[in-house]
Amino acid sequence: MQPEEGAPGGFGGGGLLPDPYDSFMRHHLSYYGYFQGHKTGAQKSPVTSGDPTEQRPTEVPSMGSTNPGHRRGPGQELSRPPAAPQALERAPGRGTRVPSAQHRGTLGDSRGLFAVPSLGGPLPAPRWPVECEVIQEPIEHIEWVPPEPEPFCQPTGMEQAPATLGEEQGTVVYHCNPVPQGSCFTRARVGGAPGPLSSAAAPLEGPQDTTLLFESRFESGNLQRAVKVGPYEYMLWLRPDLFTTKHTQWFYFRVQNTRRAPPYRFTIANLAKAKSLYGEGMRPLLYSQRDAQSRGIGWRRVGTDVRYYRGGGDSDEGPTTFHLSWSMRFPHDSDTCFFAHSYPYTYTELQRYLRALAGDPVRSRYCAVRALCHSLAGNPVYVLTITSTCSTAPKRAVVLSARAHPGESGGSWAMRGCLDFLLSARADARLLRHLFVFKVVPMLNPDGVVVGNSRCSLSGRDPNRAYATAMPRAFPAVWHLRAMVERVLAEREVVLYCDFHGHSRKNNVFMYGCDGSGASAKLRLHQRVFPFMFSKNAPDKFSFPSCKFKVQKSKLGTGRVVMWRLGVSNSYTMEAAFGGSTLGGRRSHFTVQDLTALGSHLCDTLLDFCDPDPAKFQQCLSEVDALLRQRLGRDPGAGGSWSDVSPSELESSTSGSDSSVSDALPVQPQPVSPRCPGRGSPHAAGR
Repeated sequence: MQPEEGAPGGFGGGGLLPDPYDSFMRHHLSYYGYFQGHKTGAQKSPVTSGDPTEQRPTEVPSMGSTNPGHRRGPGQELSRPPAAPQALERAPGRGTRVPSAQHRGTLGDSRGLFAVPSLGGPLPAPRWPVECEVIQEPIEHIEWVPPEPEPFCQPTGMEQAPATLGEEQGTVVYHCNPVPQGSCFTRARVGGAPGPLSSAAAPLEGPQDTTLLFESRFESGNLQRAVKVGPYEYMLWLRPDLFTTKHTQWFYFRVQNTRRAPPYRFTIANLAKAKSLYGEGMRPLLYSQRDAQSRGIGWRRVGTDVRYYRGGGDSDEGPTTFHLSWSMRFPHDSDTCFFAHSYPYTYTELQRYLRALAGDPVRSRYCAVRALCHSLAGNPVYVLTITSTCSTAPKRAVVLSARAHPGESGGSWAMRGCLDFLLSARADARLLRHLFVFKVVPMLNPDGVVVGNSRCSLSGRDPNRAYATAMPRAFPAVWHLRAMVERVLAEREVVLYCDFHGHSRKNNVFMYGCDGSGASAKLRLHQRVFPFMFSKNAPDKFSFPSCKFKVQKSKLGTGRVVMWRLGVSNSYTMEAAFGGSTLGGRRSHFTVQDLTALGSHLCDTLLDFCDPDPAKFQQCLSEVDALLRQRLGRDPGAGGSWSDVSPSELESSTSGSDSSVSDALPVQPQPVSPRCPGRGSPHAAGR
């Protein structure tokens, strides 16, 4: 039986959503033309030019209150995290006023993460679009680190693979297409589509039938169709991001009725990107339930003869697509196995982690978990505030976020490593909590994660291109994150913003920063110091030469650029490859352990960057200067300024952002704050 529609709040609760949600969804649908007969224009940004106190925010319904009349301004979270007296006061002399209560709106009652008396009950089920069928079987995987590095396979490049039978010569054995083309999101409920499940997989004809049984109607799954074109050969098509016709990169699906002896061949036939790390030796992931239960083995890399090549499509048949093909043998007969593009990390897994955190009497003392807002589907977008409450000294802030792009699951593993470090009893972690207030949004796009999207939210757009337009009804998490940063900036300095992502075309880990034209030479070099320090702390993973700092016009709506324009001088996107590392003698895939280690490396780097002794910062600054002079062919001992050198000259021509197209509405950059890079205090290190 399908579960009842759940409340949008914490863990537990049932019944229908309160009136504010209905009002919220009506506004969302109005934007797409419902109730009006045409689409409305873009909404205003929550910030206009000039002092933020002069902005009167557009009121939006609060999802954290059951009172339909309750409203919340853009600078508000659902509830304020507890703070020691004076510990979260505005630092004096900042030069920016805190918006008055009249401009901020009225805070509702604090709403905790868990709305049940006991933490031992079941986790709240995520909310799905009503078109999506969802199986009721729980999907869980054990964590495991391979005892030996998993090397890349021999790359085959982009040559055409041997011809396979076409779809018309095969048999459809799985089909799931929940959303008609051209539709848009309307409403959501716990459990997705009401009523009994349809039969997406073709039934077996008997015990001797060797056809694989496919399934992906579970959290983060996205297989749309499977066609059997040979006894052990299958053509697969991924579902595009919901309410779009594109973005096919992430994959995650289940197969049953396996046979151990024969070699299987799988071909995913509708990938969107012309270049992929699969063409450079990356292999897909396999999870065997029997191996997990009997041997404690989890996700591992598999596949021989892995090929990534151009497929069909032209101006008449549609856009060009690309094929990923691999051969493999299953480890057991009659096993249940999963394939994935990268290590899955679901919304339910995040909630499980946060529940354990809230139930820990030690860690919960310096970590408050609240709902920043609710997604279009009504899933809470959580924000964590981490700081020591025993210190009354003014603190600077650090803002971290992840999973704006739901298919980039490595960002969640890196974020978990960061949280594990910050919430540990280590001396460095205690020092970080003493020095900083951390504001962490671990999953910006829970709806996309739930339904198995690669890039978009249920708006059908890329949320990491929406920060400059900041429409609260289409991109609630982006709008509220930006508003939260504005409010924090009004109270204290934000020393670092970092948004965690994954990259499909470049190996290793690297960062994108912001080097704007006209910035002083000092600031241009300072932008590069944090990534350079990171490369020293993780020399076998982080590639400083792969980092980019040029602000391209197409990236003006990204989180890092908008936060930089708001006044966060050290604003970055951290990219962790889907593949692995080619540094330090390695040529192997990243493991979960590698990805979580990135979080602790970031924390170590933050301590180095903000060391009161300026010697470390100055040493790295000198090394960055020398590297740039070497790149440009300048004499390392010569003087001269960097202010007359364009950002393009300061970096190589390797590929930049992992996006192929933009899915946000056209960006009209707006003046965001008088506190922009190049004015104010020189840099954060050494203070």
